[in-house]
Amino acid sequence: MLNFSYFKISFIVAVCLFAIWFSLPNFVGDRDVGILPDSKVSLGLDLQGGSYLLLEVDFDSYLKERLTTLSRDDELRDIFRKEKINGNKILYKDGINVIGDKVVFNLTDPTQAPDVVKLLKKLSNEISVESQGGRVSFGYNDIALEKMLKKVMDQSIEIVRRRVDETGTREPDIQRQGDNRILLQVPGLNDPEKLKELLGKTAKLTFHLLNNDFPYPDNTRGPLPPGTKRHYTEDRTQAFAIKNRVLISGELLSNASTAIDQNGQPVVNIKFNSLGAKKFGDITKKNVGKPFAILLDKDVLTAPVIRSVILGGTAQISGGFTTQEASDLALLLRAGALPTELDVVEERTVGPSLGADSIAAGKKAIAVGIVLVILFMAISYGLFGLFSDIALILNMVLILAVISVFGATLTLPGIAGIVLTMGMAVDANVLIFERIREEVRNGKTPFAAVDNGFQQAFKTIIDSNITTLIAAILLYSFGSGPIKGFAVTLSVGILASMFSAILLTRLMVVTWLKKKRPTQLAF
Repeated sequence: MLNFSYFKISFIVAVCLFAIWFSLPNFVGDRDVGILPDSKVSLGLDLQGGSYLLLEVDFDSYLKERLTTLSRDDELRDIFRKEKINGNKILYKDGINVIGDKVVFNLTDPTQAPDVVKLLKKLSNEISVESQGGRVSFGYNDIALEKMLKKVMDQSIEIVRRRVDETGTREPDIQRQGDNRILLQVPGLNDPEKLKELLGKTAKLTFHLLNNDFPYPDNTRGPLPPGTKRHYTEDRTQAFAIKNRVLISGELLSNASTAIDQNGQPVVNIKFNSLGAKKFGDITKKNVGKPFAILLDKDVLTAPVIRSVILGGTAQISGGFTTQEASDLALLLRAGALPTELDVVEERTVGPSLGADSIAAGKKAIAVGIVLVILFMAISYGLFGLFSDIALILNMVLILAVISVFGATLTLPGIAGIVLTMGMAVDANVLIFERIREEVRNGKTPFAAVDNGFQQAFKTIIDSNITTLIAAILLYSFGSGPIKGFAVTLSVGILASMFSAILLTRLMVVTWLKKKRPTQLAF
């Protein structure tokens, strides 16, 4: 335990230099020091203030939309129209309707129900079918619903993250809560209304042809044929008779950016990916001279006439935008569309004054803890105690550097974890020094006492730290919010304390022993 190879010494020195270098940016404030790294500790919502939103995913609306699409599916209707059972075509009365989480229709001939059920079950293994008399209902089974909900939640969380990141906000905390809720905490953002505005739009962009049998715009307000629906501009001043069929959707976009057109008006330039560019080119080629509409969440953004074939996969959206509106629309389109709407269930704004008080209290707790631990170790173990104090300071610097590099968010519970690891950092040294003291009392030479002390305490240190690390990992895996913050700093602190006790303190003690070669140790 007293021998250090050049490689091991180089490793210890490199880790110490890493700790000092990457922790320095946290001590220069907001000043830009070019030679230092950009990474700094990000403060959580409870330390610097910000916005807290609890969002609920409207899964019922999503499911209804999926069922409506399923009930209107051309393939399904073709089967009903073309399939012959007992020599008669399947007929249903009162149309196909979506009721709750089922698609329901009534057969004109109830005796055909068993054959209809058998036919529907062939469509997908995700569908469950029921019949009672001439009434047939089908919908997604429990396994399919569970997968669908997980997919919707994962998509929603990812889109929320993209939209928040697009605002330039650092380190938002986004977590799933329960079955269909998302907890969003954005430190440093004191304008929750702006955040709600960005998250309140589904941002489904779709392209449709207009029905040429009706005026353009259509202000007749008369009845429309099947397959056509009247959509309005956002300000409700104009209406257009638009065909339901989606020619192309925003899912095929690769980029969206703002620009100024030749009239000095803000516009949004969009670019499709390769598949979207091909489809868009085909659509414009087949419909030159015809008007088409661009819809955002069922509101008409613009309804231009296709003047020529567009093969480059680019288009321009104009709609009398302000600069901010164009910027927000481009942001939403870049981030992607939410699978369904998000409802704000709870909203809170945390003031920065609470954060300032918390930071001050945390700094005071850490400072007092460090001073007390340093004094205790120096008084109890003399020079070896001073070695452990140096290791403790470097241990704290290493924790700060790791948190900065990996972008972990520091919260109040995180500060509690750091304070806890200060005591744990010297705990290993206490075990080692007490073992050395015991060896000295048994008459061992300084070299033998130190060697046996580190060797005998090694297993105990590893066991105690590993068990605590396992507990921290479990806290992180199953906890949320503040508990995760505590678990992160505790885990980093445990690893840093093992490094400082097993390697750094030992290196300092061994270096001193080999240089001074004392005949006895004063404990």
